[in-house]
Amino acid sequence: MSTPVAAEKEALLEVRELQTHFLLREGIARAVDGVSFSVSRGETLSLVGESGCGKSVTALSILGLVPSPPGRTVGGEILFDGEDLIHKSDREMRAVRGNRISMIFQEPSSALNPVFTVGYQLMEVFRLHKRLSVREARAQSILMLEKVRMASAADCMNRYPHELSGGMCQRVMIAMALACQPELLIADEPTTALDVTVQARILELMQDLKQQFGSSVLLITHDLGVVAEVAEKVVVMYAGEVVEMAPVQSLFANPKHPYTQCLLESLPRPDRLTETLKAIPGTVPSPLDFPSGCRFHPRCPKVTPECACVHPELLPREDGTQVRCVLYQ
Repeated sequence: MSTPVAAEKEALLEVRELQTHFLLREGIARAVDGVSFSVSRGETLSLVGESGCGKSVTALSILGLVPSPPGRTVGGEILFDGEDLIHKSDREMRAVRGNRISMIFQEPSSALNPVFTVGYQLMEVFRLHKRLSVREARAQSILMLEKVRMASAADCMNRYPHELSGGMCQRVMIAMALACQPELLIADEPTTALDVTVQARILELMQDLKQQFGSSVLLITHDLGVVAEVAEKVVVMYAGEVVEMAPVQSLFANPKHPYTQCLLESLPRPDRLTETLKAIPGTVPSPLDFPSGCRFHPRCPKVTPECACVHPELLPREDGTQVRCVLYQ
């Protein structure tokens, strides 16, 4: 059984042996299969890994947003400020979502309702969770748009999502997510659809607002450059489970799991511009049919005969990191 990394500060969120499966015609897809980690108060933790490794399903499980059917959280605990979210009713979770825990979704243009103005959607957050009047909600909405550095905030209130650029839509989503000053902000690939210049501005904005509101951040991304810039702790996921956990400096200076090493070797670097980037062969296995033993062994450059038959545990090391690999058992 894996053990979460001991946090120096008080843990706000503790995910313990989380299992979220999807019942499909082809069988049971184990999208999240025994994931454990913790997020301390005021900390930024990043979940990283290739597409299909279970990052987004983990986030949706925390918020109780996994579509059911076919999905269902079948095991584990999600402790938020000491309370298990898994056993809360839909009504209780609606009081948590958007208020104490907020989420910035991957595609802001599709997350916003196209038939309502930006102002209406932002005001609804204040009216639902803070019980403000229309006038008070409008004033607070304009203030939030100004906080996320939206030009002509008052005019933006009357505009529809299709009238805004991708970066502007993302700012609106951040304003909505931080409207109630949540204790935990979940950001699922918040800069994926944006150009490099806008990405930098959005990341800077998130960091500034995190400091201002004191929120913890769970950042989900496959961009290790973003992780190096904003995260304090990193959880590397592969095929529905955690394969390595470490402080961000340790992970980049001394990655231990072969999968983490491969991810870092595939990054472009200024000192290796003339070298060919190293791609990881193969693809992430289907959650319907994980390979025996270590789930990374069919793609691993350091594979041994033992890897095909032994499923290693996630074990702590003396340096405060954790790794799931037979080379460290």
